[in-house]
Amino acid sequence: MPKPLHNLQHVHGSDQAEVLFSPLSLPRGAVLRNRVAKASMEENLAAPGQIPDHRLRKLYRAWAAGGAGLLITGNVMVDARAMTGPAGVVLDARAPLQPFAAWAAAARSGGAAAWMQLNHPGRQVRADLGGVAWSPSGVPISGAGGFARPVAMDDDDIRAVIAMFATSAARAIEAGFTGVQIHAAHGYLLSQFLSPLANRRTDRWGGPVERRARLLIEIVAAVRAAMPAHAALGVKLNTADFQRGGFRQQDAVRVVELLGEHPVDLVELSGGSAERPVMHGAGLDESTREREAYFLDLAHEIVAASPVPVMLTGGIRTVEGAREVLRAGVAVAGVATALAQRPALPHDWFHGRPAPEPLPASSAADKATASAAKQAAVRWILRRAAARGTAPETADPDAALRLDTRRRARLLRRYRGWLAEAR
Repeated sequence: MPKPLHNLQHVHGSDQAEVLFSPLSLPRGAVLRNRVAKASMEENLAAPGQIPDHRLRKLYRAWAAGGAGLLITGNVMVDARAMTGPAGVVLDARAPLQPFAAWAAAARSGGAAAWMQLNHPGRQVRADLGGVAWSPSGVPISGAGGFARPVAMDDDDIRAVIAMFATSAARAIEAGFTGVQIHAAHGYLLSQFLSPLANRRTDRWGGPVERRARLLIEIVAAVRAAMPAHAALGVKLNTADFQRGGFRQQDAVRVVELLGEHPVDLVELSGGSAERPVMHGAGLDESTREREAYFLDLAHEIVAASPVPVMLTGGIRTVEGAREVLRAGVAVAGVATALAQRPALPHDWFHGRPAPEPLPASSAADKATASAAKQAAVRWILRRAAARGTAPETADPDAALRLDTRRRARLLRRYRGWLAEAR
């Protein structure tokens, strides 16, 4: 077997197809069987008690059989009081481990690496969830309604969050996942600390980018110390926040350099937040959406500076789009929506079959609503696949959003009841 390549900028033409399906050795010894990753999608399929059940197992068995080299779960919460939605999964010190072990076994069943994505939403917590909305500085979210009033964290809160990530990571590996990914993108807590708009602290946790990155770096160190040496560790990072005065490409370059000084195996690049949901294509021009790989232009400089392999996610749908990403020096092509539509997409790429068509656009004029509708369409497809084993490759986003809203109301009552009784 040829030695896997890390930087692929010198590989051209038809060789890209071969490289896409070649193995990748990560810095600490883990090997991905190919360069296609199922990127994280928020499934919102937790059973009562916020644990995984047969539905998530069915989904991940399908993805495991589909040919990807890496499967990254939807974001799993490290704090039951801080949720991105009422049907999110929680893995904290109290959660029963057996359901997670069954989920991990399903994800590993086809030979792919299986990583759990760990997240704390910070201030991106809806007010009706009744939990906590921690943030660096108590700065409210702008341009998006319905979120809880954020509370600035003190040193004890920060230390508690570091411990939560370490505990969840250790338990994920104990359950059988082969690695974890720390979510520091999309406007969630660690992304908030990185952003000069959300982080206005003047202590050791704020100021220049090196101090704004301190929480992420300390979590990386704590997570690595909590896991066995063979477990892989990834970080998801924004290329930019797409907000004036926010986290910039130059900041991302510096954070990646800092991560390179620590035992990180893979950095995934994405972009956006609740205030600017460009990760779902909202607000991007038509040519960018058609081109695929939404964040590729911004990623070039970051990839060139990164001492660790880079994964790029956002809009990749076709094998040609994945090849373009590899030509830019990216090591792994992250695919989300297209893999929801067709779990066997990597096999189809390998055999030359066409990708699914893009999901139809929402009729909503508001970008935030259009983004929410697209996410709802993906979740509808995932629910159908989890319930029936197969699902259509398309869905009406506006109808899906209406269904999602009704479903959320029911799940909200369940979650709040569980939180009050169990916590």
